[in-house]
Amino acid sequence: MTQDKQKDLMSMYRETRPREFFGEKSTTNHLPWSLLILLCALAIWLVLALAAAENQRYALQTKACQDRVFPTEIDTACLKQIKSREHWWQHVGHALVHLGS
Repeated sequence: MTQDKQKDLMSMYRETRPREFFGEKSTTNHLPWSLLILLCALAIWLVLALAAAENQRYALQTKACQDRVFPTEIDTACLKQIKSREHWWQHVGHALVHLGS
């Protein structure tokens, strides 16, 4: 008889117990959020790479990094640190508008 009372008492406590404790079960679907963060990071990386490539392309086009001693050569140190336009978004905008050139 005492086991029946214990089962009744335990079932009563089970019914009043909250379904989930904090951290016990997540209701957030982590896969879409992880993919979104990964895609945003990839997009940022691609924009930065595009800005750097367009910066160097424009510097080469305008001959801003031409070697002073050997006019037919390129100064690679200048090419690594030159800012051929004022802002990075100008490089990205030009590169996206002029895809083929």
